[in-house]
Amino acid sequence: MVVRGLKRALFMSACVATFILSPLSSVAAAQGESLFAGLSRSAPNLDPQVLRYALDATECAIHNGVSTPSRLAVIDFSLPSSEQRLWIFDLEEKALLLRDLVAHGRNSGDLESTQFSNVEGSHQSSIGLFRAAESYQGKHGYSLRLDGLEPGFNDLARQRAIVIHGADYVDPSWVDAYGRIGRSLGCPAVRQEISDQVVDNLKGGQLVFKYYPDKEWLARSGLLNCGSRTVAGGPGQGNVQGSGS
Repeated sequence: MVVRGLKRALFMSACVATFILSPLSSVAAAQGESLFAGLSRSAPNLDPQVLRYALDATECAIHNGVSTPSRLAVIDFSLPSSEQRLWIFDLEEKALLLRDLVAHGRNSGDLESTQFSNVEGSHQSSIGLFRAAESYQGKHGYSLRLDGLEPGFNDLARQRAIVIHGADYVDPSWVDAYGRIGRSLGCPAVRQEISDQVVDNLKGGQLVFKYYPDKEWLARSGLLNCGSRTVAGGPGQGNVQGSGS
């Protein structure tokens, strides 16, 4: 019932001019509190417009056949890597589960990320909405595969091996020493100490939204400008999970 209520609440956001979402359900919502308002209160340091974009993209993905998530991660790449720019929300409880550091790709920028790519070998981060798929044990330990849901912007994520994993260069000590954390080959790497928690909270179909005020993406994203057949792997586009190893 809660998940159906969440799907209904997210779907209603398309009809609300202010983009503030309807309550989760009559049971879970407290006195008509909206999903947006609840999440915003739980994460006052997250730009409200970024949260609105994340929820709009989530609603559109659900409308186009993506399974309704119970958790949502938001990464704000407009912030420098020295700041905690990863938020993970429990959508059913309207609660913040975690806020922490997250890396960007080495060719996306130094302290700040300004360049993004969907190209294999670019060593740049990509932006937009992703589906967190299966966990696995790899060279970085316990990790999580991501499938990009936005054609042209991130839909090659699995082919590029863009995954969430722990890394020793994602640590406050790097900020103290270098003014920033280390950079990845394009993956949203997190602190080793929280990597298991992040993977376990997101695996199996939760959503990850990576934001940057890129004019082309804001104008062309099918999920931010919602229409039909806008999701990579959606109707007529094959399996949303892709075929990566």
